[in-house]
Amino acid sequence: MAHRLRIGALFGACLAVAFSFAAHASGPAGGTTGTRYNLSALRDAGHYDRFIVTWREGSAERANPSLMLQSIGVALDRAGLARATLGPQGMRLAPVQAAYGRRLAIGADLLRTTRKLDRNEAAAFMQQIASNPAVEHVAPDVLLQPVRDMAAPASLSPASLDPGDPDYSQYQWNLKAPSGRRTAAGVRDFGGSNANHAWSLADGRGIVIAVLDTGITTHVDVRTGLASAGYDFITDALLSGRKQDGRVPGGWDRGDWTTSEPWLTDCTGIDNPPAPSSWHGTHVASTAGAERNGNGIGLAGVAFHAQILPVRVLGHCGGYDSDIADAIVWAAGGHVDGVPDNTHPAQVINLSMRGYGQCDSQDPMGVAIARANRHGAVVVVAAGNDNDNASQFTPASCPGAITVAAVGVTSRRAYYSNYGRTVDLAAPGGGIYAHDGSSGDEVADGFVWQAINSGKTTPVPNDDHYAGYAGTSQATPHVSGVVAMMQSVRKARGLPLLSPTQVLAILQQTATIPERTPDHRIGAGIVNAAAAVQKVIDGSR
Repeated sequence: MAHRLRIGALFGACLAVAFSFAAHASGPAGGTTGTRYNLSALRDAGHYDRFIVTWREGSAERANPSLMLQSIGVALDRAGLARATLGPQGMRLAPVQAAYGRRLAIGADLLRTTRKLDRNEAAAFMQQIASNPAVEHVAPDVLLQPVRDMAAPASLSPASLDPGDPDYSQYQWNLKAPSGRRTAAGVRDFGGSNANHAWSLADGRGIVIAVLDTGITTHVDVRTGLASAGYDFITDALLSGRKQDGRVPGGWDRGDWTTSEPWLTDCTGIDNPPAPSSWHGTHVASTAGAERNGNGIGLAGVAFHAQILPVRVLGHCGGYDSDIADAIVWAAGGHVDGVPDNTHPAQVINLSMRGYGQCDSQDPMGVAIARANRHGAVVVVAAGNDNDNASQFTPASCPGAITVAAVGVTSRRAYYSNYGRTVDLAAPGGGIYAHDGSSGDEVADGFVWQAINSGKTTPVPNDDHYAGYAGTSQATPHVSGVVAMMQSVRKARGLPLLSPTQVLAILQQTATIPERTPDHRIGAGIVNAAAAVQKVIDGSR
């Protein structure tokens, strides 16, 4: 059975997304100084009509949406938005009103304005909201958007992919021991995750990994047993592709193409050119463990007996962070109004996404991750692919998350990978170019290979395609899979699962020191699956 392939390199944590929460401003003069509002997600050319407001416990506004809207009306008036104004080029701008959206699982409320505000208007509005002593925090509900992919040349793609062990042997350097053994391309592998030596010790059985992404598709080499148990958290019909607003059961990927209307007009631009469906969630889930091992077909995944729970949070144009925050809480076993409780709470949550800005404990993403941690879930996030300090990106800088950088086959930091003190460790993400250089010829062992769908828009059922991608989006599910194997050891022995803090400590203590000295800090080293699992076994006796 021949399998066709397409290759691509995904930047910005692969299906990376442009969103941020940081650069917090202090409270109003004469008030309490603190992280009361967040302007960092506001862009010069941006327009905003959704805001997330956290009201203090016991406040009248928190208990009564009508009083909440009254307070928001006062903020609009003080910001000069409650009356008609003249905008750029003398255009008349209508008065702005606010409407109540919903209460998020993190306890904050989503509010919408009747027209989109430019950066300055949004900043003034948020500052006036924060001047109310009843407000704890306010941030824009930013639309997360995928960044542009970089495709490898067609000449690099093999004509076919034969089933069985040769596929794993030739393409999946990332799952092998970092022993210096030469890859099929002749490069010494010092960047592998050592998953192959962990498989005789643990396989992730009994552990659920929630992959919050674009969803998942059917594939001859991918397990999708929990796909219907997952959920589609996208509320906006434009993003979901459904006819009406609202969430629906199932974590299936319907496609996220932007090559036709209405998405061509509403979602594309210089920084986001039209693109076919990415099927990003299928590729990420396959790395974590959805790819079937030992079935005589195609490739392998890390925790190949863990259950993969796909949760759709990114669709056409991306996804709002309010939906992602709800999905994080739900995936970990928390309650979300209007959604049936998760019947398969996750012990591991994978977030292969990134955005600009610093994240702290009061930001919506920081609050959601803290809630997940309290439920016992380990949250693993991508550092980002901007060749910059990860402290300036989110969720890479969120407290409570395990932040993952990317290395290539030589163990060198991938030239695109973010770095810095907020990065906890690295994992194979692909170096793209020969010997993990920053330019040159793109090579097969410069990518992470997994299952993908070949549909340009909607998915091809039971597809048989594979693809190579590079990015911290690929590095992150390696760590998620290793965490699942670690926790499966504890569960098999009837012991309490490790806390997120304990998991991170073991990952860092057992990480492989890169053969190539990093040019920037990428945490404790490269994840070592076998060493991490063995340490859990030793500590469980």
